[in-house]
Amino acid sequence: MGNKKGPDFLERIKSNFQNMSRGQKALAEYITSNYDKAAFLTAAKLGDIVGLSESTVVRFAYALGYQGYPELQNAIQEMLKDKLTTVARLELSAEQMQQGSILQKVMQADMKNMRMTLEDISEDTFKKAVDAILKAERIYLIGLRSATSLAHFLGYYLNMILRNVNITSPSIGDIFEQLLAVKKEDLVIGISFPRYTRTTVEAFEFAKKQGAATIAITDSALSPMGQKADLTLTAKSNINSFVDSFVAAMSVLNALIIAVAMREKSRVSKTLATLEEVWEQHHVFVAKEENGHLMI
Repeated sequence: MGNKKGPDFLERIKSNFQNMSRGQKALAEYITSNYDKAAFLTAAKLGDIVGLSESTVVRFAYALGYQGYPELQNAIQEMLKDKLTTVARLELSAEQMQQGSILQKVMQADMKNMRMTLEDISEDTFKKAVDAILKAERIYLIGLRSATSLAHFLGYYLNMILRNVNITSPSIGDIFEQLLAVKKEDLVIGISFPRYTRTTVEAFEFAKKQGAATIAITDSALSPMGQKADLTLTAKSNINSFVDSFVAAMSVLNALIIAVAMREKSRVSKTLATLEEVWEQHHVFVAKEENGHLMI
């Protein structure tokens, strides 16, 4: 179901500019000079700013080869993600969040990411990723900076199921040293979202050269990770803030974990039963109230 990727927005503007109408040129000039604002404007609002009708803005999107204004807007947002610093993103979010409920705007953006991810992600690629996880002799997870939480979440549950997962960490030595033992029977899962962390990409490339199978969990098949991976699972992360939106990514990870568990149901049931005994013996969780007292 993935969207076909064509030239990026600026390339389309450049190649079509000479043949544009006066109104279209005005739109092109405004967007390229103010893409940080245009990325989050509706077609009607963008038209108001430039002095054109909403229908003219929509026709402009079609003229550039997009299937509609939403696809053009997504292209501008993709361009924006790699160019803005965290300071610029903070200033932009402050400007955009001034009016209305921040809670509603953030949650609506997350829901949009979920919908776009569901439309874009490949069911066939997802099934192949599950197969690769189950086939691997060892699994190595690479996720740094804000993606660290995603790598640890995935690693925690996969290791509970499979007992063969390594989470690479810069705190215990160089990541490349931790990947020295990677071989062709292993699987490396790299997680990275804009702004892409260089060490994650380079470590992913290193593991691939070692002969390991690779899965990228990222925002686009054209991302630095997606271009190099054997399999790419895409999750949208667009949000008008300096904070990364990982709601869709977490959902993809949840689906991976559950799919692997369902394929290994008998094995997982035995492991969980043993773990329950250990947890109870060592009072890992708060127990229910007994005789009016809270049992720990």
